[in-house]
Amino acid sequence: MKSEKIRTFILLFIICIAALFLISCGKKARVAVNQLDTPGHHTFTGLKLLEQEKYSDAKREFEMATQLDAKYSKAYTGMALVNIYTGKLGNAWDNLTLGLKNAQTDDEKLFVNVAKIRYHTLNKSDQKWLESAKNQFDEAVTVDSKHAPAYYFMGLAYKEALEFNQADKMFTKVLQLKTDHMADAEAQLKFLQKVHLAMPATEAGKKIALVERITRADAAALFMEELKIKELYKKPEPKISEAPLKEAVKEADKVADAPLKETEKVAAEAPAPAPAPVKVMAKDIADNPLKTDIEGILETGVRGLENDPKGNFNPGEVLSRGEFAIMLEDVLIKLTGEKDLAARYVNSKSLFPDVPADMPYFNAIISVTSRGIMEAKNIKTGEFAPLKPLSGVEALLIFRKLKEVLKIN
Repeated sequence: MKSEKIRTFILLFIICIAALFLISCGKKARVAVNQLDTPGHHTFTGLKLLEQEKYSDAKREFEMATQLDAKYSKAYTGMALVNIYTGKLGNAWDNLTLGLKNAQTDDEKLFVNVAKIRYHTLNKSDQKWLESAKNQFDEAVTVDSKHAPAYYFMGLAYKEALEFNQADKMFTKVLQLKTDHMADAEAQLKFLQKVHLAMPATEAGKKIALVERITRADAAALFMEELKIKELYKKPEPKISEAPLKEAVKEADKVADAPLKETEKVAAEAPAPAPAPVKVMAKDIADNPLKTDIEGILETGVRGLENDPKGNFNPGEVLSRGEFAIMLEDVLIKLTGEKDLAARYVNSKSLFPDVPADMPYFNAIISVTSRGIMEAKNIKTGEFAPLKPLSGVEALLIFRKLKEVLKIN
């Protein structure tokens, strides 16, 4: 019995020693090495680096802040933002949880709430992401109804959700508050003005309006859904003057050996039936979300949006302004009947310093700019920028001008 008590005592002693050892080996707070080595300064620096998209450097600063103070809320929220913008949403949510748990002041709570708006805006796996973002916004303005970052990032959420009018209201509120994000909000309002002017009529058009560099797949969707090119091409081409043709027919009738039978005349005068559309396939679009639009544009046959010699459409390839001009010229030729347009300006003088006459896009660029459908990219220098990418909102504004020129509703 006595030996049993001794063994129990020894076991408890060993456990205590082990616990003390683990505590002594635990993570200790780092000792600051100078006056700037503080949690607040490291977090401030991390947020600046975050704005510059230097994510690894920002993460290092936030970690240094938590080494000095393991309960520094803003550092955890800063780490969450790094993970949000690098696609590590699971880690981001863990960071946000720690940020909220350690938040003591209203400022710290607001920082977490706004970060959660940003988290939900990028978390498209949640079908109710916009509702979740709204909830966080409501929490933030309950704490401070004049907190500009809450309005700004909620504006970005509404913009991402294609609710442009609501986004407009949020950015306008930011300007009224006259505190943070004023330049950012002003830029967003200018962009939204372009979107409103472009008037995208379809869901696809609204989504592509937010794209900074449209691809060939995006262009296919715009031509098919916004311009409805397939329906336009089904309409008969405009008739060119038929006077010379009628005179030639009269002369031919005079020298005819015998009059045609009535049924033969009807057959001769009847227009030839339109050829059935040819189904054109592309090898590389099987899993593309815009596959239907791409197949439609291939069937329609817009110049510049064909398959390459290997049978690939290259849907992810970024489109240039010069390439877009070629597509528009093709539409003009087919809808106006001006078949000479493809070579009309070959010997003309260039209107743009960066569009030499031997450039493949030259005739197309002159064709569309002479009608006001496209214009110089840089008004000051007069440069057209034929090799530069085209944004979604630019493409939509160009389509609006094209519709005005062709009187398309």
